[in-house]
Amino acid sequence: MSDAMQSFLKTFLAARMVSTPVIAVRTPDPASSMRVISDEVESMSEKAGTVTPLVSWDVMRGLVGLNQAGKRAVAKVLTNGETTLLSMKPSDALEFAEDLSEDTILFFLNGHRFYEDAVVAQGIWNLRDSFKANGQMLALLTTPGAVLPPELASDVLVLDEPLPSVADLERVVRDTFTAADLNPPTPEVLTKATDALVGLAGFPAEQALAMSLTQKGLDTAGLWERKRKLIEQTPGLSIWRGNDSFERIGGADNIKQFLSAVLNGIDPPRVIVFIDEIEKAFAGSGTDLSGVKTELTGTMLTWMQDHEADGCLFLGPPGCAKSAVGKAAGNLGGRLTIAFDFAAMQNSLIGASGERLRMALNIVDAISQGRALFIATCNSIGSLPPELRRRFKLGTFFFDLPTPEERKLIWKIYLDKYRVSGEPPEDDGWTGAEIKECCQKAYRLRISLQQAASYIVPVARSAAEQIKNLRLQASGKFISASVAGVYQYEESSAPTLGAPSRRKIREEASRAL
Repeated sequence: MSDAMQSFLKTFLAARMVSTPVIAVRTPDPASSMRVISDEVESMSEKAGTVTPLVSWDVMRGLVGLNQAGKRAVAKVLTNGETTLLSMKPSDALEFAEDLSEDTILFFLNGHRFYEDAVVAQGIWNLRDSFKANGQMLALLTTPGAVLPPELASDVLVLDEPLPSVADLERVVRDTFTAADLNPPTPEVLTKATDALVGLAGFPAEQALAMSLTQKGLDTAGLWERKRKLIEQTPGLSIWRGNDSFERIGGADNIKQFLSAVLNGIDPPRVIVFIDEIEKAFAGSGTDLSGVKTELTGTMLTWMQDHEADGCLFLGPPGCAKSAVGKAAGNLGGRLTIAFDFAAMQNSLIGASGERLRMALNIVDAISQGRALFIATCNSIGSLPPELRRRFKLGTFFFDLPTPEERKLIWKIYLDKYRVSGEPPEDDGWTGAEIKECCQKAYRLRISLQQAASYIVPVARSAAEQIKNLRLQASGKFISASVAGVYQYEESSAPTLGAPSRRKIREEASRAL
C-alpha cells in the first residue's frame, strides 16, 4: 500500500476515533474505497474486540448491510417490504439512518448527485448531531470533482482518496497477467505497463490493461491510447498527439538547448503540461464578478507552490514558435504532453471550477509522479498576475520576430515540407507562422511564393506598435529564446515595415492574377 493511501486511511480512522459524523470521500473508484475502508475498519474493530456495522446505500439497492452486523442493523430499521422500497429514496434512507445501530458506518454512494435536493441536504445535516452522539458515521462517496453545497461545507470533512501508486499498479499488472494465463511480465514489460497506467484509478487501469493483452503479450501502444482516452474524460485535459520536433523548428536555439538540458538532466520531468495563451485564462483575476477567474488563479498558485512545480513562460508576438517549441518538447524523449484548457474547467457553481482544476492537477501529479514541467505561452504579459509569473521559476523566455538567418532556416523547413520551389518573397519582419502560411498557400493554390505572399499581411506590419511595446517590456528583463543571455532590444535593428508603396501593391496584385 502506498504512503499516500496509508495517510488517507490513517486520516479516515482518526476521524472515526473522534466520532466525526459526516465525511465526504472523493474517489474515482467508490467500490474500491468501500472495500479498502471496510477492511481497515473491521481490522481495527477486531483488535479492539468490537464489531462495527457496515451499511451501504445507492439509488438502486437502497440500504444494504455489508457485514453481518450491518445486515442486522438494516433489518432493524426495515421491517417490511414497503420500507425496503422506501429506502431507495435518498431522503427516506437518510431518515431511516437515524435509527441505525450505534457505531454504524453508512456509505452513501454518489451523494453529490443529490446535493441540489434541499430535502437531501437537510437530511444530511440532520444526521450531524445524532451521529456525533452515537458514534455513527455517514461516508458520502463522491466523484473527485464534487463540491459540497454551502449549507454543508462547514459540517463535512472532505478527504481525497489518492490514485494508485506504482507499487499498486505493479500488483495489478502481475495479477492481470496471471488471470490471462500469461507468463509473468519481465521487468522491462512491468515498467512499460506501469508507466502507461500511472494516473489511472484501479478499476480503469485493470480494464485498460486487460484489453491491451494478447497471446503475444502486452500491446504497449494500445495501452497508451486507452490511457489517453481515459485522461481526456477529465474536463479541461487533452493529450497532444502531434509529431513536432525541435529539428522542424527554425531558430529559437537558446530555448531549445535549455529544454534539452532540462529534459535530459537530473530528475527530468516525466510529463509536459502545455498551457496556450495563459493570459486569457487568468484575465480579470481579482476583478471578475463571478469569482471564477480569481478561484482558478488561487488554486493554481497554491498547487504550484505546494508541489514546487517547474515551469517556463514563453512570451512573444503571435507566430514566433512559442507553441511549436512547447509542444515539441514533449516528443523529446517520448514525454506525454497534456494540454490544459482552463475554459473547459470553468463552472458557474461556486467552488466547482477550483475543484475541476484540482482534479486535473492531481491527475497530472499522479501521471508525472511529481515531476511535471509546465510550459505556458503568452502574447501579452501585462494582464498576467505577477505572483503567477513567479511560479514559472525556470524563467520567462522572449520570442522575438525571427532574424534573417532564422528565416532562412524556416524557409528551408517549409519549402521541403510542402515541396514548393522558387525565390522567396521579401520577408522582412515575417514570423515563422507567416512563412509556413506562404508555403502552404503556394502549394494548395499552385501559385508562386511571390503570388502567395500578396495574400499575407505580416503581424509586424498589422500590429507594429504592439510588438514594439512588447519588445520594450521584455528588454533587459527576460531571457532571449534565440541567443544566450538576457534579451536586449535595439530599435535600430528592428524591422522597418512601413506601408507598402502603391506601385508595389499593383505589382503584387498583377502577379496574383
